[in-house]
Amino acid sequence: MVAEDFVRAHLALGEDEFLRARSCADIVAAARQADSTIDVQEINAAGSDPGQLAEMLGLSLFAERRLILVEGTHEASKDFAEAIAQAVEARDRDLVLVLTHSGGLRNKALVDRLKKAGITVHDCAKLRWPEDRLRFIRREAERAGGSISAAAAEAMLDAVGNDLRELSAATGQLVFDAGGQIDVDDVVRYHRGRPEMTGFSVADRTLAGNLPAALEALRWALDQGVAAVLIADALASGVRTLARVLSVGRGDPYDLARTLGLSPGIVKRAQQQARGWRVTGVHEALQIVAAVNADVKGAAASADYSLESAVRQLVVAKQGGAVS
Repeated sequence: MVAEDFVRAHLALGEDEFLRARSCADIVAAARQADSTIDVQEINAAGSDPGQLAEMLGLSLFAERRLILVEGTHEASKDFAEAIAQAVEARDRDLVLVLTHSGGLRNKALVDRLKKAGITVHDCAKLRWPEDRLRFIRREAERAGGSISAAAAEAMLDAVGNDLRELSAATGQLVFDAGGQIDVDDVVRYHRGRPEMTGFSVADRTLAGNLPAALEALRWALDQGVAAVLIADALASGVRTLARVLSVGRGDPYDLARTLGLSPGIVKRAQQQARGWRVTGVHEALQIVAAVNADVKGAAASADYSLESAVRQLVVAKQGGAVS
């Protein structure tokens, strides 16, 4: 059974998508550890009917404890937001609610009401300063069961860049490779060569449809020891961002950045990459990156071959969806 002191209502609040996803994953994992039989369901507030939420909130036929993850409450309709607030205020002992909100003014009244009701808030704001990202790297090392020196954390930030998803993956991989304690030499060996040639360099060239440049970047990165999992994660992150930007249509990158919870620079790059992509091609690309992520984590005999195959397939997916 879920421990009686397990927090029943959580809000992952802030514009950083990775931190919101991480917070939700941690909460779900903790709930499942406390009660392995808990029923976990998800719903996206954007475009969802309050009746759908009401059905999920209803009592289980088998008297199971339930966890409901509600994504994107900043996009909830007035009726849906009211249903969310009432569910938090009801304090159902058999229900765990996990909500996400990108911050800002959209549905701020809902956030204020949830805070007043005593919801536990998880800070997912963008890490805008180098000092914040260095602390993040140190926490990621501890999370992976190791530690990293201050100088090594700075070297990691210089080599990998500011993307938290890639910093997390790189730090976790290095903790494993270095046996727990990461120093500067470990980072240099792991990211030797041009620091800008990371997994995201491969992803940028791939999503732009430049096959020769993408393959060159991939082979260079692999030769220099960039981990296959980082390249696969970068491809997946790039495709997901592309899909999100395409879904909202054209517009000012600064306005879209606020809507999507991304930086204007990322939106601008995705808008450039989106030229020539169609929805069918993006759907195919999402399947490709899901498959290659599984491959590099052990499903395939050769991670390098799987990455090259994925790069080629992604370029074809873009060409197949291109406007003639």
